[in-house]
Amino acid sequence: MELEHASIQKKETTLPKWILIISGLFALMEILVSVSMCISPESTIENVDHQAKGVDFLIQMWASRQFALGFIFAFATYKKSIPMLTIAYIFLLVMFVGDLFIAITQKENSMIVASLVMCMISSAMIFVLNKRK
Repeated sequence: MELEHASIQKKETTLPKWILIISGLFALMEILVSVSMCISPESTIENVDHQAKGVDFLIQMWASRQFALGFIFAFATYKKSIPMLTIAYIFLLVMFVGDLFIAITQKENSMIVASLVMCMISSAMIFVLNKRK
């Protein structure tokens, strides 16, 4: 009886490989964006005067945000933790909702589409993870 209960409990908390792969890709993507922003901000952020006062500071802050999110995703994926991944996807969703509002105010159609897609992906992942709890 205990062995059966343990296998049911393990089955409920085990994450499918596809969730771990997607989460790992998000971790890698966020870390690579962070590194790219530190090494070559001109290639990542094209429409900004990089010589203006304070721009480097803002880019470093943005890069650290991206790195932190990538690290959180990597750690949560490594630990295979449903609660940690849920929080990471909630953070990602909030971040892309903010990006969506920025894109709308700036009339950046490609950013609007990208933000909407990322909002849908992160919402779907939150839904899938909550079904697994």
